[in-house]
Amino acid sequence: MRNSLACGVTAAALVLLAGCRTAPVPAPGAPSWDVRRPELQSREHFGLKGRVAIAAGDQGFNARLRWAQDGNRAQLALEGPLGAGAVHIDAAGNNLDIVTANGARLTSDAAHAELDARLGFDPPLASLRYWILGVPDPASPAAETLDPARQRLTRLEQDGWRIDYGSYIAVGGEWLPARLTLERADVRVKLLVDDWQS
Repeated sequence: MRNSLACGVTAAALVLLAGCRTAPVPAPGAPSWDVRRPELQSREHFGLKGRVAIAAGDQGFNARLRWAQDGNRAQLALEGPLGAGAVHIDAAGNNLDIVTANGARLTSDAAHAELDARLGFDPPLASLRYWILGVPDPASPAAETLDPARQRLTRLEQDGWRIDYGSYIAVGGEWLPARLTLERADVRVKLLVDDWQS
């Protein structure tokens, strides 16, 4: 009788515990998203090396990517099958300069048109500098999907783009994206980061 009563009490306690779900809490030592977001958005210096796979309409290709961010200025190099080869990009806000593999230098609207022709779309470089860090561009509204335990994004929707964060890697005490996919209409960009320099 005692054994069956003890079993019944134990079973009831397990049922009650299973029904009580608490909200996920950040991992010990993990700063909250409200702290991490502005810290990452204010980061002015970083670099990365990685690979991109781009599908835009009926175009598709892979390329190596190098990115160096210095304040508002981003310098990128895309190397791979981009028509004539490598493209070097210098972007500061809405100002854009590119140098093609044959040494042609293009600025402003001509540079945007060249990127659109080579990539199949004109990349949102001003926002991309934030998205690759795993945060929204503070200049416009965004919908965030957060991993509450790890306090980092799993998905971001902003300015017609959807960014899915597949994995993160530890970089100098911070977790930064290692794999992300950007999609809008018929454009899909996959970015794999091989090396972060913070």
